[in-house]
Amino acid sequence: MSNVLAETKDLFTRNLRTSGIYIAFVAIVLLFTILTGGLLLNPENITNLVLQNAHILIMALGMIMIIVAGHIDLSVGSVLAFASAVSAVLVIREGMPWWVGLIAAVVVGVLVGAWHGFWVAYVGIPAFIVTLAGMLLFRGLTLVVLQNVSLSPFPAEYKTIATDFSRGLFGEIVVGQGTGLKAVPVTIDVFTLLIGVLAVGAFIWSQIRSRQARIGYNQKVESNVLFIVKLVAVAVVVMAFAWALAYNRGFPYVLIVLGVLVLVYQLVTNRTVFGRHVYAVGGNLAAAQLSGVNVRKVNFWLFVHMGLLTGVAAAVFSGRSNGAQPNMGNSFELDVIAACFIGGASTTGGIGRVTGALVGGLVMAVMSNGMSLMGVPQSLQPIVKGLVLLVAVAFDIYNKRRAGAAR
Repeated sequence: MSNVLAETKDLFTRNLRTSGIYIAFVAIVLLFTILTGGLLLNPENITNLVLQNAHILIMALGMIMIIVAGHIDLSVGSVLAFASAVSAVLVIREGMPWWVGLIAAVVVGVLVGAWHGFWVAYVGIPAFIVTLAGMLLFRGLTLVVLQNVSLSPFPAEYKTIATDFSRGLFGEIVVGQGTGLKAVPVTIDVFTLLIGVLAVGAFIWSQIRSRQARIGYNQKVESNVLFIVKLVAVAVVVMAFAWALAYNRGFPYVLIVLGVLVLVYQLVTNRTVFGRHVYAVGGNLAAAQLSGVNVRKVNFWLFVHMGLLTGVAAAVFSGRSNGAQPNMGNSFELDVIAACFIGGASTTGGIGRVTGALVGGLVMAVMSNGMSLMGVPQSLQPIVKGLVLLVAVAFDIYNKRRAGAAR
């Protein structure tokens, strides 16, 4: 037992940057669960958490790569608003089919990403300045396109991806009986539970493969006991999440979109040449150039990816809000950037993970939702978020200094 405890302490110490955010997330969830009297983990509230924050999590997938490469993008909120405005004008004002609006939002995002990438990669203007200019430019274009008025509503088909669920696809299981004069059976969605089981199976399979590969290369791995504990803990959390969704309204379509994007960008960052080049550019720019990395090409495509994901987020957010407003997207860039830094990204580049950005985004979402459930005034909520971001960056700096002292 003492060996397991010692190993656990050693693992947490060596991997504090990556493991710390997961520990903090669990602690924050438990804290707000207690403070809200259990409302935070109510199935209805968990579903709302997914729907309300999907756009932030989608954009965080692109922002984490931008930050890893040593850049920043301050324009994503304005770009989301502009893409949503173009979509709304085409569908609501011009009467075009709903799918034209969805495609238009994504295309606008890609074109804006290429615009930013050109100025950063080929003209050499720092991304901070380019995207600051973009924040102003595309906020203004949003007002022009919308003629400073809101447009709504979208057709029902347009909203499907952002607001609908898969409940009943494979049937339902009766787990109880409701109360009241017109009591109806309490059921859970089979498809949602199946997705949870498949997710757990895929995670266990990937972890076993990764562990075997590390053993094959004579790398240090955790003990069997810790490995099993980790697998069981993740399985319990995933299945509890799946049960909450299945108990409420089923599996949200937007979560399918987010899940596919997470898998794709996890693959891009960890298994592709482009992903390795992104980390190389952010870790040591001079060394990357000397190694033959085409830095301009990497930087250009980074912003194209950011634009693509912002366009997808625009389609999701406009569908959920059922329209486009001149002020939509305000401060979204701050939430996305904060999610990445809270999730373990380094302020100097070279460090950051897709999963960390997702957990960072969930930390922000849980804090906002928990404070709202507690009745904390809106004026105080940004103060708490700002303090959490400050602590996360201070933690990053502390880690660097400790690593430097160890050398």
